[in-house]
Amino acid sequence: MAGRMAFLTTPRAERARRDARERLGDWREVYRPGTPLPLVSGQAARCMDCGLPFCHAACPLGNLVPEWNRLTADGDWRAAAARLLATNNFPEFTGRLCPAPCESACVLAIDGAAVAIKNVELAIADRAWAEGWDRPQRPERPEPGGRVAVIGSGPAGLAAAQQLTRAGHATTVFERADRPGGLLRYGIPPFRLEKHRLERRLDQLRAEGTEFRTGVWVGRDVTAEQLRSGYDAVVVAVGAGAHREPGVPGCGLAGVHPAMEYLTWANRVDEGDRACSPLSAEGRRVVIIGGGDTASDCLGTALRQGAASVTQLDINPCPPERRGAGQPWPVHPKVYRETTSHEESGAVLEGEVADGVAADGVEVPDGCGRAFEAVTVGFEPGPDGRLAAVRVAVAEPVGRGPRAGTERVLPAELALFALGFTGPEPDQPLFAQLGLGIGPEGTLERDDGFGTAVDGVFVAGDAGRGQSLIVWAIAEGRAVAAAVDRHLRGRTELPAPVRASARALVL
Repeated sequence: MAGRMAFLTTPRAERARRDARERLGDWREVYRPGTPLPLVSGQAARCMDCGLPFCHAACPLGNLVPEWNRLTADGDWRAAAARLLATNNFPEFTGRLCPAPCESACVLAIDGAAVAIKNVELAIADRAWAEGWDRPQRPERPEPGGRVAVIGSGPAGLAAAQQLTRAGHATTVFERADRPGGLLRYGIPPFRLEKHRLERRLDQLRAEGTEFRTGVWVGRDVTAEQLRSGYDAVVVAVGAGAHREPGVPGCGLAGVHPAMEYLTWANRVDEGDRACSPLSAEGRRVVIIGGGDTASDCLGTALRQGAASVTQLDINPCPPERRGAGQPWPVHPKVYRETTSHEESGAVLEGEVADGVAADGVEVPDGCGRAFEAVTVGFEPGPDGRLAAVRVAVAEPVGRGPRAGTERVLPAELALFALGFTGPEPDQPLFAQLGLGIGPEGTLERDDGFGTAVDGVFVAGDAGRGQSLIVWAIAEGRAVAAAVDRHLRGRTELPAPVRASARALVL
């Protein structure tokens, strides 16, 4: 075991971020370029190499965390990269975007600071690219494979396509947008994932033999019948684009938009589409409704666009600093976290605390910040019929309804709701053409092996699971590839890290 007592002698340290004010002046990633390798090796040495590593159970990919921690601590970075890439197709994405439930399940997290698994993973992934260790892998199977169509180019679709191509199947990815990548391209801001990293990975897939057809909406531009006649198997990985609505008066006003619509426009501008975005936050007072990562991405985007003010409303109470009795180790707890966007929000207020939480309710901040226990009551129009204000109130503990006498009006010209997603957009013609059913939870019906009632048609990712994490999407992409390979060949050697029924580690 590398480091032996390092978990006692070496404190946790994370990758350094650029100054918050500096970050607001550009769209580059928030981290300082390059990470000192001795720092990473020292952090990897904190891993105790547990006899029963719960980080495995918390990560649906089954990442071999203790193994690549030990190899990194010993300075064998190439072997560490091989162990990391053995279970994860895209560690440079997960190392930047995953909330790291593996760290919550680290044994050190029982009463202290977990191993900085995510930072070590990212350092290994970046070095693998820099050293040329993460190369295209052409299929080695001598026998011919089948023809497979993958619909959707998010992390689930890309993982499935890469696994199938490497197994010897002729794989084509269909994407209705003008560029492949799904949410990785248009849902994640560049300050969290610079798009050249996505392009690098797409180039690798192309070099391996995966074909991409963009600007093709399967079900409209290409019918399901045409698809089935040209391919031996179909993987539906269209994601979960059906967003939850606020369900309050004024939702239809101009100036009230889903968060993903706003983020897509912002990413398009960054990609070079220089047409003026109708959803720019420049000079506007912005209210963001939601407390998750998507809401935080909207916050960081609006700050960079030069919003006059940004307020984030979270209907939930402010979570505790540490896991409580109802969130025991090793589950991923709901605790108070500040994202890099919240750091930047504080920088706008010149270091003042931006969160407004009072003992008798919520103080909605004026300027840039977030408020907890804040429920949206409605949206109000101005004389021109556009959004002029958002009505909010303190949320009752039970039912989350507005508490009487606490209503307040926030002036706003742009309101973004980031309330999560239920499943795929239900009106897609592809589903009816393929005969796919939508279950009571709004997701596509499938069996535990990712198959559907239609022979040769499989469902993977958020379309079948519902809104989830990037690690679950990649795990499902790898697992559905194994299912397709078995369907076409009668057997498979591809890894299947999860079943469709698998769920995150919870109480």
